[in-house]
Amino acid sequence: MTGKFRGHVAVAGYAHSSIRRRSERPLGALTVEVARAAVADAGLRPEQIDGFVTSALFPTAGGHRVTDGVSAVSADWLAARMGGSPRYIAGFTGIGQIPGAIALAANAISTGAADYVVVHRALHNPAGGYHDNPMTAAAGTQQWTAPQGFGGPLPMIAFPYREYLNRYRADPGTLAAVVVEARKNGARIPWSHWYGKPLTTAEYLAAPMVSDPVRRFDCDLPVDGAAAFVLTSAERARDLPHRPVYVSGYAQSPPPPHRTALHWPLDDIMAGGEIVARRLRDATGIHPARVDLPQLYDGFSPFVYFWLEALGFCRPGEAHSFVRDGGIDSDVPGRLPALSGGGALGNGRMHGIPQMLECYLQLAGRAGDRTRAGVTTALACQSSPHYGGVVAYTTEPG
Repeated sequence: MTGKFRGHVAVAGYAHSSIRRRSERPLGALTVEVARAAVADAGLRPEQIDGFVTSALFPTAGGHRVTDGVSAVSADWLAARMGGSPRYIAGFTGIGQIPGAIALAANAISTGAADYVVVHRALHNPAGGYHDNPMTAAAGTQQWTAPQGFGGPLPMIAFPYREYLNRYRADPGTLAAVVVEARKNGARIPWSHWYGKPLTTAEYLAAPMVSDPVRRFDCDLPVDGAAAFVLTSAERARDLPHRPVYVSGYAQSPPPPHRTALHWPLDDIMAGGEIVARRLRDATGIHPARVDLPQLYDGFSPFVYFWLEALGFCRPGEAHSFVRDGGIDSDVPGRLPALSGGGALGNGRMHGIPQMLECYLQLAGRAGDRTRAGVTTALACQSSPHYGGVVAYTTEPG
């Protein structure tokens, strides 16, 4: 899927909670507070919000119960507690959840279905192990994988990463540069779980393998947290307090080829990424590799390699050497600030929110002493290149 908005829809305000391993407050209460703060940040009143959008995600595997307002927060749950009489309420389910949610909101604004839309994301980390699984029997395709321990995203990511290492003779230790960069930047952000806690290469290498060759710090940390953004038309945004950031367009990947359960071959990932990059060029007229501020998805650190190559910042097989040579060091002028917002590895598992937020803060000039000069275009990537999507933002209205 692609969308051409070309600057007719803008992000006008935001709010973000602090990130905790497990919050002392219910997720629903936290989300209502954050949504109200985002509305106030945009210079609006809650009763002016006539649209609510989110994307469905319960961030854990296994037998944990989904309860609206407790372990998840739907758009209709939030709308019912914000006051007013919204005209548009929607939840996106599909590939590329943040791009899908932004597309729903932008389309609603473009068609007049809503004037002011809150897009929120609420993440919950339930008690117990992240992948606790009550399964006692495996049927269907899982009978060939689950009994051998091949279940959940860890081995699903470890397989294509191992392919990458073998195919391109990459040093697995080089991936430390990705994680150290993310943690360095996340450690500067007060709401981050890792605020004030950068990571060294030695600490990364000393961490245990969790699914060889994936180490502990290659995985983002499940957390409790909420974020919200207010979107409206470019015309309305001009009258609001903050510099608008315009949605230029978006692209989502097609459904991946059907393989064995949880099998993501490297070739499938890169082929899907090529489609996303082409769709984004068609939607925005912007070549991804010429964007000032790409925020690459890093729920698992190998994704950074895959996105660098899929978007054309590196040729196939060169991302590991690009990273090794300091190519993504955001403190060095002229380098690619691909994780300048800390991403998921540097903040916590907010699943696409850190990427979107960094794009907004930098383009709106609201990143404080982290604000980067000369940034006019940005990309927020979400999930894997073949199972996610990208939203493009700009400082220029349509």
